[in-house]
Amino acid sequence: MRRIDDPFIASYPFVDLHGEDKIGAIVKVNELINDSLKLKSYNIVLIHGKGTGALKEAIHDYLRKDKRVEDFKLDNMNDGITVVKLINN
Repeated sequence: MRRIDDPFIASYPFVDLHGEDKIGAIVKVNELINDSLKLKSYNIVLIHGKGTGALKEAIHDYLRKDKRVEDFKLDNMNDGITVVKLINN
């Protein structure tokens, strides 16, 4: 398990997507969103890494289309991490 150094997001649920292909990563992101909403945790962290940016783009495209996502952005301290805010119903 990776350690998150940013004290502002260290307590959020997260998934490490290093080594995943695009489809596998999207499945894991969907599962984390489902689980987080059940637990009423409305902020999550996706660790996709920097690399070529293909995985980040696939995940961001998925997040743009997901109606459960209110907002998402890259972490200020590490652009290999996306912080997601889910809609609180």
